Amino acid sequence: MGNLARFADDGGSSSGVVHALAELPRRTDYRSVPWSDRPGTWKRFWLLCLLLMLISGTFLSACATKEASEEAPTVTVQVGAAENEPIKLEIAADAVLYPRDQAALIPKIAAPISKFYVDRGSPVHAGEVLADLENKDLASAVADNQGGYAQAQAAYQSAVEKAPRDLRIAKEQLDAAQKVYDNRQFLLQQGATSAKDVQDAQIALTQARTQYEAAQQQYDLKAAEGQLSSAKAKTAGAEAQLSYTKIISPINGVVTDRPYYPGEMAPAGSPILTVMDLSQVIARAHIPQQLAAQLKAGDAAEISNPGSKAVSGKVTLVSPALDPNSTTVEVWVQAPNPGEEFKPGSTVHVSMVAQTVPHAIVIPAEALITSSDGVTSVITLDSNNTPHKQKVKTGIRNGNDVQITEGLKGGERVVTVGVFELANEDDPVLAKTKIQVQAPKMPDEDEDE
Repeated sequence: MGNLARFADDGGSSSGVVHALAELPRRTDYRSVPWSDRPGTWKRFWLLCLLLMLISGTFLSACATKEASEEAPTVTVQVGAAENEPIKLEIAADAVLYPRDQAALIPKIAAPISKFYVDRGSPVHAGEVLADLENKDLASAVADNQGGYAQAQAAYQSAVEKAPRDLRIAKEQLDAAQKVYDNRQFLLQQGATSAKDVQDAQIALTQARTQYEAAQQQYDLKAAEGQLSSAKAKTAGAEAQLSYTKIISPINGVVTDRPYYPGEMAPAGSPILTVMDLSQVIARAHIPQQLAAQLKAGDAAEISNPGSKAVSGKVTLVSPALDPNSTTVEVWVQAPNPGEEFKPGSTVHVSMVAQTVPHAIVIPAEALITSSDGVTSVITLDSNNTPHKQKVKTGIRNGNDVQITEGLKGGERVVTVGVFELANEDDPVLAKTKIQVQAPKMPDEDEDE
């Protein structure tokens, strides 16, 4: 009984049973003694029964624990819908603003500034005179050349009137000299005149022919025309130099810079006025080559910045060459500039629509699972909230929206929050997983948390 007491003190553990069995009295030889009469036989029997019961209880407890551990887990998720709606492939980038048109007015001649007719911020029109340069010396040169041109015109007019008359007279004199010469030749043959008279008639004929040829040259008026053309060109050059003293705007716009004052002389090559057309602006962005290949002139676009309202525009240029410094492609987006809110030189955000799919299966981006081998899938819930893993193929991605080209038909519920917990489950466990769908939290609830 002392061993049983010790077994009880050990809390009924298997080690206590073994210890009790070890301390039972032993005999050296019990072969001649009946089994039931041997000392400690019944004690050993009952202790063995207790040991077997203890072992079986431990096994059953382990099995129950394993079954409990294999019970299906419960996962709380949020879901979104695979909707049939349009989706756009948008390419966004930062860009620098430029005016639609700009003119830096650089004087063509070196002369002091005489007068400005505009200030910074003044609106101007194409053809409007904005400033004058000193021009007294050029005005004198124009007057001098105009006088020379007038003389050339008069000489040319005189030549035009005189040349036909001189040619007619020279022709009459030549004919008369020819007749005299022919007559004296005849008389010489008859012996009625001397050889000297014939010689004199020949000299007179030669002189008349020379005068006639000179009259023909004058009748061509080439010399007079050349003098007139030279005088005209000199006059035009002087007038052009004088016109350069008037600074005229070539475009409609606004004066954005006027760095000099009247009386100053701008250095060669320096603009004295800058005019910009701010009615429209052009945003120049540098896009990676792969994205720029999807854009073309005419694509819809939008320009925005934090301080102004976004305006709609369009892509006007996709450069055919890469920028050698950044290996990117320059893309221009032109948009109206109402109220001139956009300022040239500032940085803006441009968004360009490269492609639009009017009818697409669209899911939230957080519902998409991408494995290490690049395979994409989603977790869908049927009408019984049973989760299923579905492989899909994706198309356009726009912000939080992803187009599904294969794998979904539209209308399915896809898991968004909790999708990665389900994705890590094996298929047998996933099929037994209990799903608790939670309503999405409102923004104010997130802020409270």
